[in-house]
Amino acid sequence: MQFAASVIRRFRYVDGYHQLTFVTPENGMEKLLANQVAVITGASSGIGYGVAKALADAGAAVVLNYHSHADAAQRLAEEIERTGGAALAVQADVADPAQVDNMFDACRAHFGTVDIVVANSGMQKDSAFADMTLQDWQTVLATNLTGQFLTAQAAVKEFRRRGPRDVSKALGKIICMSSVHEVIPWAGHVNYAASKGGIQMFMKSLAQEVAPERIRVNSIAPGAIRTPINKDAWDTVAAREKLLKLIPYGRVGDVDDIGKAAVWLASDESDYVVGTTLFVDGGMTLYPGFADNG
Repeated sequence: MQFAASVIRRFRYVDGYHQLTFVTPENGMEKLLANQVAVITGASSGIGYGVAKALADAGAAVVLNYHSHADAAQRLAEEIERTGGAALAVQADVADPAQVDNMFDACRAHFGTVDIVVANSGMQKDSAFADMTLQDWQTVLATNLTGQFLTAQAAVKEFRRRGPRDVSKALGKIICMSSVHEVIPWAGHVNYAASKGGIQMFMKSLAQEVAPERIRVNSIAPGAIRTPINKDAWDTVAAREKLLKLIPYGRVGDVDDIGKAAVWLASDESDYVVGTTLFVDGGMTLYPGFADNG
């Protein structure tokens, strides 16, 4: 979504940093995430790319983390800025604590602080269990689970450092990107499924710990989402028909579906939602194989 030509950009000077307020003359309402700053890990492709665009469209300044696709991250930053937003592309391996700290340092240097963190970086290294190497196991867990730990830890420290801001009811918001495979077993993908199952209890335990500080932690669990990485699962008629048997709602999801969910969880519209996994899956977790009594 692009801003209409009539969108007004209001600048204000807060805590030594320029902040933007986006107002549409049609309704006179500020955007849901106006004057907030969001860090999105793994933002150069797929779900992270879509989430970053959605948060920017909702008024947030965005820090676009990438691991190895610098050109894609920079193109997204330029696209966001062309439509009146603010963006910064930052390289970091989320499994490396020093690089995560550097990413948050860059965010503070450019935007002053951070209000929203979407821990999205993820990867797969699939194989039959007996053939899976220890390196494949450890690499997936390092990015998918340890990366969320390090990113969320840096976020909590930053929220505490800067204290309350009048841009949100919460001190800060953390969104962990999980998967339907936090509850659905997935043969041939034990490292990936284990990492997502770990995210479920990581998110809930962290949410329980920091909720008294008005830090909200939640997860999004996508189902089948149309991205380049899983193109083989939906790109042909035969593949799509097979996939749709697992989706009661009858369509494959798009990154926009996840982006809208992220905007809601990051906004004050969901201020009383804490420690919850939001499944965005077209009903995949309804066990459709049992629709006809199994």
